[in-house]
Amino acid sequence: MANEFNSISGSKRSLHVQVAREIARGILSGKLPQGSIIPGEMALCEQFGVSRTALREAVKLLTSKCLLESRPKIGTRVVARANWNFLDSQLIEWMDGIIDSEQFFHQFLGLRRAIEPEACALAAQHATVEQRIELSETFQKMCDVAAKAEEEFFDQAEWTAVDMKFHNLIFNSTGNDFYLPFGNILMTMYKNFIVHSSEKGGLCLQEHRDIYEAIMAGNADKARSCSANHLQESKHRLPALN
Repeated sequence: MANEFNSISGSKRSLHVQVAREIARGILSGKLPQGSIIPGEMALCEQFGVSRTALREAVKLLTSKCLLESRPKIGTRVVARANWNFLDSQLIEWMDGIIDSEQFFHQFLGLRRAIEPEACALAAQHATVEQRIELSETFQKMCDVAAKAEEEFFDQAEWTAVDMKFHNLIFNSTGNDFYLPFGNILMTMYKNFIVHSSEKGGLCLQEHRDIYEAIMAGNADKARSCSANHLQESKHRLPALN
């Protein structure tokens, strides 16, 4: 584990966040195994080229994300995977490029299936007039982007932004405060997922239309079933799991 990390002293980012990112990626990739003791302060400060203050702030940040724990006379240990906060948006960003994308997308789709159909049903029942107007405007924007895509002017960044907004609005329209965090925290995962899903022009516009129309009609059962239909692997460039 010696000399595991490179110096980041020239980084323009906040030093402690950059240190935290590098240690986190070592944990997430398995280079720093669960239950292992990470190198001591002096060794890490030398490897990263940072002060003890920056290193301690990094360890504090990773402790708050349940990746590390410090114990007197033992050192700083990597926490078991079962305790990692996978819904932390920063942690999701740090995973980029070090985990299997297909596995990640399958797991995320499974999470969406568990919560999103019910969010759509609740939105159909509880969305305010203002929220319905905003959802209508957002869906019209989706139609505009899709129309340009048919003319071979597809702007994936534009589609990703409006698709994310569409789903975020649904969570925010449930009338249930416990759904609100999903509308914010999950956006980091949505971005990567939507980029993958729409890479070859698979916009699922009809599925979004079905969800939108059911919500606007106040039909909770239909909104739920339309959402479940949308969340099939085949509609997102993913092979079905056996």
